[in-house]
Amino acid sequence: MNDLALRAEGELPPEVWAYLMRGATVGESPWERWRFAPRVLRDVRSIDTGVSVLGDWRSPIGVAPTAFHRLIHPGGEAAAARAAAECGAPFVLSMRATTRIEEVAAAVCGPWWQQVYLMRDRTITDALVQRAAAAGATALVLTGDTPYVGRSGGRGLPPLDDDLALVNVAQHLPPGADAWAAIEQDAGAALEDIGRLADLTGLPVIVKGVLRADEARRCVDAGAAGVWVSDHGGRQLGRTVAPAQALPQVAAAVGADATVLADGDVRDGLDALAALALGADAVFVGRPILWGLAVSGADGVRSVLAGLLDELRHGMGLAGAVRVAELTPDLVVPR
Repeated sequence: MNDLALRAEGELPPEVWAYLMRGATVGESPWERWRFAPRVLRDVRSIDTGVSVLGDWRSPIGVAPTAFHRLIHPGGEAAAARAAAECGAPFVLSMRATTRIEEVAAAVCGPWWQQVYLMRDRTITDALVQRAAAAGATALVLTGDTPYVGRSGGRGLPPLDDDLALVNVAQHLPPGADAWAAIEQDAGAALEDIGRLADLTGLPVIVKGVLRADEARRCVDAGAAGVWVSDHGGRQLGRTVAPAQALPQVAAAVGADATVLADGDVRDGLDALAALALGADAVFVGRPILWGLAVSGADGVRSVLAGLLDELRHGMGLAGAVRVAELTPDLVVPR
């Protein structure tokens, strides 16, 4: 992945690269703090990486929601979505996308999820999630860790044309409204919004940005179909616990009552293997997808996803697991 990151840096304007990498972890992946305790003498000639996670997928490694893809490559979110679909991987479209929802949905040609920010003008949020549902989204991912943009992630936006930044929201703005003020996150978001969004769209709601077991339980009890263990790529509150540290407690608190997802510095298939063993039903990647997109568009995204899945499959065999369900906590121990 380091080589891909270097190639991506060479393709992007410095201000875009700086924005993309703000908050990124430097050094050892936090997933490396877990060591594997493999099983032996298992028949691992055939490895099945398929999962059922609010839909059926050939891969448990999906594309996390990230903003402004057309700053990275002209193909934008549609290119990334198409690559994910071809790999049988979940794809989550950011509400800060630079491609129209309907265009991305057409590129996916299969199930996909819509990420949600609750905006100050809730009529805009409502209109966007209803459009996503009408276009074929099969779940909503409500980002819960962003009552407002963290100083590590939101300062210094690269030059961004309003035609791109507001491509999905412009038609829903009240006449004369200050667009950027209207779409800022609503600091009044609350647990009740989980049920409201589900009722509005008829879609299951996953809450993203959960790093505490008790908060995960509160979200599930409030109606969430899943929780997503994430630190927002290090771009919100600084010095939070890493998802790799928080995941076991969250998974234990949720149990079989809801889906558990995770992201955070997943850079190779062994990171994904650790996350799945620690209780994630699926694992998501963000920056590596954008690196691949920057280097070669949809082909680059496809290469990242296929490479990660190949590494995961190989690791599963060496760990003595032929199905994702066999990746259980006894396979990992803290270093």
